Amino acid sequence: MGELLEARVIVSGKVQGVWFRGFTQRVAEDAGVRGWVRNLPGRRVEALLQGERAAVEKVVGLLREGPPGASVSDIAVTWGPPSEVFGGFDIRY
Repeated sequence: MGELLEARVIVSGKVQGVWFRGFTQRVAEDAGVRGWVRNLPGRRVEALLQGERAAVEKVVGLLREGPPGASVSDIAVTWGPPSEVFGGFDIRY
């Protein structure tokens, strides 16, 4: 097993009201990535992704596209060590 890394991702564009959080949870779980996703003010979505680098990069790549109906205009990714260890992937409200 590789090193556990964390990426904090802020996604901007048409990313609320288009099932973006559910999409993020599904692709993260499919990739074996843990963490959470939530809506932010200003029509943005924030995700904390935790796992091996290749798995997290795969999820970040999918978030650049988003689900049908989404239109991602910008994505900012900040890498670092895990802030805490998560057991799964949650949608936060």
